[in-house]
Order: sequence, then C-alpha cells, then structure tokens
Amino acid sequence: MGKLKYALFTGCTAKESTPEQLMSTYAVAEKLGIELIELSEASCCGASHLQDYDDFLSLVLNARNICYAESRGMTMVTICNTCQLNTAMTKHRLDNDEKLKARVNEKLAEVGLEYKGTSQITHFLYALIDDFGLDKISEMVVKPLSEFNIAPFYGCHNIRPSELQNESHKTKENPYNPTSLDDLIIACGGENVDYDEKNKCCGFHAELQAPKTAALLTGKALQGAMDGNADFMVTPCPLCHLKLDTQYDHASHAMGRDVKMEVLHMQQMLGLALGCSVEELGLKHHVSEITFA
Repeated sequence: MGKLKYALFTGCTAKESTPEQLMSTYAVAEKLGIELIELSEASCCGASHLQDYDDFLSLVLNARNICYAESRGMTMVTICNTCQLNTAMTKHRLDNDEKLKARVNEKLAEVGLEYKGTSQITHFLYALIDDFGLDKISEMVVKPLSEFNIAPFYGCHNIRPSELQNESHKTKENPYNPTSLDDLIIACGGENVDYDEKNKCCGFHAELQAPKTAALLTGKALQGAMDGNADFMVTPCPLCHLKLDTQYDHASHAMGRDVKMEVLHMQQMLGLALGCSVEELGLKHHVSEITFA
C-alpha cells in the first residue's frame, strides 16, 4: 500500500475550542505514515445552523471548501461529525442535481472556482478503517489498552442519515447498531463497552434552543457509560467532546446524580495505543482531568 494522503478539512472547533484534537490527529497520522495537507483556505461548514438560515449559501460555502480538495486532486478528510455531514450532504445534492450545481457554480465563478464533484469526502475514523485497515493498526499498537473498558460515543452526524454515510464510506454502518468505533477500540487492545446511548445525540445542537433537554441528553450518555463500568469515553466528534467534557455540572443536575467521566478524542485513544506522548496528544488540555495517562 502506498502512502495515504488526504486534504484535511479541520473545521472550526479543532482549531479554536479543541486544539488537542488537531494535535492528536497530526500525531497519529505521523505514527501511521499518513500525510495530511491542511486546507488552510477552507472556512466553516455552517455547523448545521447556517443551513437552517440560508440553505443556498451553505451549499456555496461547502462547495467552495470541496473545490480546494479538488484542486489538489485529493480526498477530503474531516475530523468533525457535523463537518462530515454538511460537506458530504453538499456533495450528494450537487452531484445529483445539475441545475443546483450550475447555480452554485455561478456563484463560485465570482471567486474563480468551479465545483466538479471529483473529490470524495470521508471522516478520519473511516479513512483509518477503510483505507489504512484495522488489522494494520493492531499490528502497530505498542501500548495495548487492555486494562481499560472504553465506551464509544458515536454522536449523530457521522452515522445519520444512513444512506449518506453508506454513500461516503466503504464501511457500512447501521445507525441503530454502529460498530466502527467499537472495532477501533478493539484494534487498540481495549474492551469496548456497549450501552444504549452510544449512538444518541450528545445535546450540542439543542443547547441554545432547549438547554434542559441538551443537559439531559448529555447526562444520559455519561450515565450510560458509567453504568456500563467504562473507565473512559471516546468520541470521533469535537462537538460531542465539548458537551461530554465540559457540561457535567448541568448534566448532573438534570440527572439528579453525579455524572462525570473522562472523555478522549478518538485520535487520543489511538495515539496512546501507538505510543504517542501525553504532550503530543494534548491530554492536559481537557476540562475534565485525564488521570490515567
């Protein structure tokens, strides 16, 4: 297998709110020999909020971002579930609607760009599984996580809608019973914890409109992992990480019990198994202290 190369769409959150996720992404990529070319020209995906306000503008914005991957002749890799959803949804809509694609390209022409549909969009989790391979990851593990029970938290936007997920990735997920993150935990030598809330919403996108509901969703996820005897949680989404790592006080109030757990980014978990240092993985940047590393 030749060296894997991707155009990295960082999104906003990994740059501003969860820098440890971006640090650990690069650390893991270096260990695995994956080359990531950051799309420094790219902008926010709209975060599923712009989409509600101005659908056409969101399409132009995301098509513009994809154009930068196309200009490099590379697959775009995302590290945020919401970025994955909005970018892949844009590609799906434009590739299946020539009139809409033409309207978008009319606007893109104003900045010298044209969306062609030549780049694929994939989340880093699936790039690891589909392109690099779990077997090869297992072979490269130097510090198996065998002492840990690890609760996967998938979130919503990476596995739903299922037809879009299945169109974007070789690994086909059942949104009611996803396995990709569980499989990565096992490849790292850990014991995966199965619990009902692992594929539910973290509450992030409900925070502004319904904070009590958002806190309840966060609390149920943390409680499910705790009751499953997990040592820590792991998620492929920085927005889920923000909710799970920082909102435990509100979640505890909503649940009527103390719910708090250490939460790692997917890349940090993998990095630990590959022998990356605490500093390389940014494990001191969390709100909830990571005590075991």
